[in-house]
Amino acid sequence: MPVSKEIGETLLTLIEESDALPVVAAIPLTTPSTPNNANAPPPILSPNGDGPALSEWGTAARVLRLVKPPARNPRQPYLVSLHGLTRVRLIHLSTHKISAEDLANLLSHDVEYPPTEKVPSREPVDKFKASALRLLDRLARDSVQQSRKEGYHKIAGMLEEITDARTPWMADVLVGSINGEYPDRLAILSTPDADARLNLATEIFLKQASISEVSKKIATAVDESLSKQQKEFFLRQQLAAIQRELHALQRGGNTVSSADTAGSVNASELDDDEQHEADDMAELKRKIEAMEPGSEERKMGVREWRRLKRIPAGSVENGVIRSYLEWLTSIPWPNLIGAPAQATSTAVTQPELKDKSFLSSARAQLDADHFGLEKIKKRLIEYLAVVRLKELNAEKEVQEEANREAEEMRKLEAAKEQEVGGEDGKEVVLYDKKQSEAQTQTPGPSMLRSRKRVRKSIKGPILLFVGPPGTGKTSLGQSVAKALGRPFQRISLGGVRDEAEIRGHRRTYVASGPGLIVQALRKAGRADPVLLLDEIDKIGQSNFHGDPGAALLEVLDPEQNHTFNDHYINVPIDLSQILFICTANSLETISAPLLDRCEIIQLSGYTYDEKMHIARRFLLPKQLQANGLEPNHITITEPALLHVATRYTREAGVRSLERAIGGVVRYKAVEWAEHLDVDHDDVSSSPSDGTVVVLKNKGYKRVVEEQELEKILGIARGMEKRGRGKRGGANWKLKLTGSLGDVIKESGELALTWVKTHAYDLCITNSRSQDPLKVPEPIDIHLHLPAGAQKKDGPSAGVAMTCAFVSLLTGACVPTKIAMTGEITLRGRVTPVGGIKEKVLGAHRAQITKVILPWANRKDVEHDVALEIRNEMQFVFVRTVREALEAAFGKGVLGWRRDALLLESRL
Repeated sequence: MPVSKEIGETLLTLIEESDALPVVAAIPLTTPSTPNNANAPPPILSPNGDGPALSEWGTAARVLRLVKPPARNPRQPYLVSLHGLTRVRLIHLSTHKISAEDLANLLSHDVEYPPTEKVPSREPVDKFKASALRLLDRLARDSVQQSRKEGYHKIAGMLEEITDARTPWMADVLVGSINGEYPDRLAILSTPDADARLNLATEIFLKQASISEVSKKIATAVDESLSKQQKEFFLRQQLAAIQRELHALQRGGNTVSSADTAGSVNASELDDDEQHEADDMAELKRKIEAMEPGSEERKMGVREWRRLKRIPAGSVENGVIRSYLEWLTSIPWPNLIGAPAQATSTAVTQPELKDKSFLSSARAQLDADHFGLEKIKKRLIEYLAVVRLKELNAEKEVQEEANREAEEMRKLEAAKEQEVGGEDGKEVVLYDKKQSEAQTQTPGPSMLRSRKRVRKSIKGPILLFVGPPGTGKTSLGQSVAKALGRPFQRISLGGVRDEAEIRGHRRTYVASGPGLIVQALRKAGRADPVLLLDEIDKIGQSNFHGDPGAALLEVLDPEQNHTFNDHYINVPIDLSQILFICTANSLETISAPLLDRCEIIQLSGYTYDEKMHIARRFLLPKQLQANGLEPNHITITEPALLHVATRYTREAGVRSLERAIGGVVRYKAVEWAEHLDVDHDDVSSSPSDGTVVVLKNKGYKRVVEEQELEKILGIARGMEKRGRGKRGGANWKLKLTGSLGDVIKESGELALTWVKTHAYDLCITNSRSQDPLKVPEPIDIHLHLPAGAQKKDGPSAGVAMTCAFVSLLTGACVPTKIAMTGEITLRGRVTPVGGIKEKVLGAHRAQITKVILPWANRKDVEHDVALEIRNEMQFVFVRTVREALEAAFGKGVLGWRRDALLLESRL
C-alpha cells in the first residue's frame, strides 16, 4: 500500500535499527476514501471536525518490504508490504484526539490485544456453513471461467471438512475474498467474539446470495427478451443455411452422395459465412492487440471494439463501426507488435542500405529508366546518400547502446549476488539507492520501443517536378521507389474539388470514408512509401466544398504532417516518413504557401540528341513489344529517326515521338503479317546481318529509310505563325491584339515610346520634334500576336517588339533564323528575364541559329543549356537596346546619327 514520505522514512529507520522485522498497527477509516495523492491526508473527518474518523479496531501487521520512490520521480509515494497477525484495539480513542497532521507521521498509541478465541458453539457454526455453501454454489454457477468454478468448489470442500475451531478464521477469509461492502468488512474486523462474528458472517452471506440470485434472474429475463433485430438476424442465419443446403443439392444432382461430393470439391470462398465472419473478427482483434500499448490508435481501437461487441450484429451502427475498425487496423501504424518485415514503419531496416554498392545501384537504376535529367538525378542521389548515412549512424548508435546496457546488466547482477538474507530463512530486501537507480536506468521493453521510435529515418523531402507533358515526371517517381525498395503509390489530383478527398469525410455522414492519403497508405502497406501527387497544378479552387489546395498544406509541411489528422480516422497519422513527389505543368495556378513547402525542380524538355537516345533505348523496344514484333524484324536508320524527331514532332516531351515511332512499327507489323499469311512454310528465319527476308517471289525489307517516312507517316506539313505590324488609319495610336495581358501591353507601349524618342537618331525623322506616327503622313500601328485563344503575358517581348517597330518604320528586315528575348526600360537598358532554358530549347526545335539574350542571363545559358545546344547555336548577350538592334539587323544596316548616351536613373 502507498504511504506518505514521513511514514516511509520512519519505517525505514525502524527496519535499520531493529534486529527483527518491526510490527505496526494498521487502523482503517470508518468510511472508505481513495485520495489521489498518497501524501495528502484523507478527507474523512470525525464528527467534531478535529481529524479523520478512525475505527476502534485494526490489525497488527509485520513490515515485510519497503520500496522507496525512484530517483527520476521523487513525488511518488513509498510502497510498503504488510503481513497481518492479529486484531488490536485502540485504547482511549475517544479521549485522545487525532488530527490530520498526526496521520502524516507514524505515532505511538496504546493498544490492547483481544483474548484467546474460544471454540464457537454448534448452532452458529452450522448456520455459517449453510449460508457460505449457498453463496459459493451461486458464485460457481454464475461464473463464466472454468478456473473460477473449480476454485469455488475447492473452497466449498474445505469448508465442509474444516473443524469448528477454525470456522472463525474461515469467516474472516471469505468476507475478505467476496466482493462485499466496506461496512460489512469493517464490522467483521470489529467483532472479536467468535459466535458473534459467525452470526454476522451468516447475515452477510445470505444477503450476498440473495443479491446474486436476483441479479441472475434479471439478466436471464433480459437475455430471453430478444429484440426484433436479433430475431431477424437469427432467422436470416437459418435461411442462409437452408439455401446452402439447397444449392449443394442442385449442384450435385439427385443423389445425396453426389451432392456431398460436389459440395466438397467445388467449395467456394463465398460459402461458410459464419466461419469467415469469425475469422474476420479474430483478425480485427489481433490487429488491435498488435498496436502499441498506450498509443492513440490503440485507445481508439479498443473503445470502438467494445462498442462493436455491445451492438447487435444486424444493426446499421454495427456495420459502420466494423468498417471503421477495418480501416483503422489496415493503416501501417508504427511499432506494431509482431508486425511483418514488409509492414515496418521505416525503410532503414533494409539490408540494401547497408550495402556499399547502394548508391551506384540507385544511380544505375535511374540511368536505366531515364536518359538525361542530370540535375534531377543529382538531387535524388543526394537524398539517397543522406538516407544511407543516417542508417549507418543509427546502427552504430544502437550497437553502442546495446554494449552499455549489457555492461549495466552485468553490474546489476553482481550487486544482486551481494544482497544479505534475513533471519529464519526469510529474505528481507531493503531499499538500496544505487540499486534502484540501476534498475531505473535498465531499459525495459517500453523504453526500448520508445528509443526505437526515436530512431527513425530522416524526413522525406517534398519534391515538385515542373515541366511540359511527356518529360518523364511521373516515371521518375517509380524509379525512385525501385531504387529505395519502397512501394509506389500515385494520387491524381486533377479535378479534385472537395477538401474531404484529401482529409476524408467525418463519420457523421452516410457512406463516409477516409481521404486519398490514407487510402494510399493502406494500399502501400508501409508507413514510408513513395507517394506521387500527380497534376497538383490542376487541383480545384476554393468553393463551398472547401479548398483542397489548403488541405494539402498540412500534408506537405514537414513540421505538421507527423500528426496529420484524417477526419474519418480521427487519430494522428505520421506522414513524415513518406517521400512526396509532386508533378505540375505550370506554377501559375499553384498557391504561394503550397509552393513554399516544395522543392521545385524544373524539367524543361529534351534536346534532339536526348530524344534520339530515348527513342533507341526506350520507345522503340516498347513499341516492338506492344505490337508483337521482335528486334530483328525492324531497323530504323539514324537519319530516319532524326527526321521523325525534327519534322513530325514539335514538343518538349517524347509522347508525340512515341506515337510516330508506333506508327512506323505498326506499318511494318502489317507488312510482316501479310508476308506470313502468304505462305507460312516458305518463310525463312530472319538473318541477323541481312536486311531482306525472302518469301518466294516477294521480299520483306526490315530497314526503314528516311525517304520511306512520307509513305508511312504522311507529308510533314509545318505551319509557321509570326507576329507582324501593319500601318493604317490616321489616329496616331497603337493597337495590340492577341489575348494579351496588361504587362505585355505595357511592354508594347514602352517599346513604341523608346522608338519615338530615338526616331531622329535612327534616321526615321528629320528633327527631334517630329513624331514618326504623324510625319511624313499620319498613321497608327496595329501589332497582333497569333494564337489568339492562348493567353499571353509577361515583359519578355520588349526587345522583340522594339525590333518590330524599328523594322516597320525603317523598312529593314530581321533574318528569319534569329530569335530574341529581354525586357527593356525607358532609358534603353535590357534587363534579365526567366525561362531561358525553355526558350532556347524551343528556338532550337524551330531551327533558330542565333539567339539574342540579356547580358544578365549569361549564367543561365552556361548552367542550364546543354553543351551540344550551345555548340549548334550562336548566343549574343546585350546590355542595351542599341546593341540588340545591331545584333538583330546587323552592323551598318541601321544608320545612327550619333552615339547614344545611356543614362542611369537614380530613383
